[in-house]
Amino acid sequence: VMTYPSLRIIEEIKKELPLEFPYIPTLLTFREGPVLLECFLSLREKVDLIMFDGQGIAHPRSMGLATHLGILLSTPAIGCAKSRLTGNYKEPGIKKGSYSYIKDRSGRIIGAALRTRDKVKPVFVSPGYRINLRDSIDIVLRCTGKFRIPEPLRYAHTLGKNGREK
Repeated sequence: VMTYPSLRIIEEIKKELPLEFPYIPTLLTFREGPVLLECFLSLREKVDLIMFDGQGIAHPRSMGLATHLGILLSTPAIGCAKSRLTGNYKEPGIKKGSYSYIKDRSGRIIGAALRTRDKVKPVFVSPGYRINLRDSIDIVLRCTGKFRIPEPLRYAHTLGKNGREK
């Protein structure tokens, strides 16, 4: 758990559970959801927003990890993924903060390809639950430092792999 906008760490939870669901693209919640729910339900701190390394509504079923777990936890959630799962977009400009909309087959806007640093590959942002796309983009940008991936996701990834970040 980090404060916002300072991104100071105020709580950490790390848990392991046996994997009971195989890796199947578009069904990440069934593989990673149980351990994530355990973590969130173990927190002492109240969480106002969750940023997930996965999709929100920019998902073939409009129900990515961020949407699914945001609903289950009744907490606003943003999906911020390293790759696009569905929809079409035009490459955004090369400057940090440039973005282009991701649209589904019917032309509905479901997310954005967002440049978080100059001249790097975009990340794919989509609202998960109880948040709009504009605010999702703004928060992801404000949480991004000198790396492409927003700090909360970078920290969680490091914690999950190695323990506490140095």
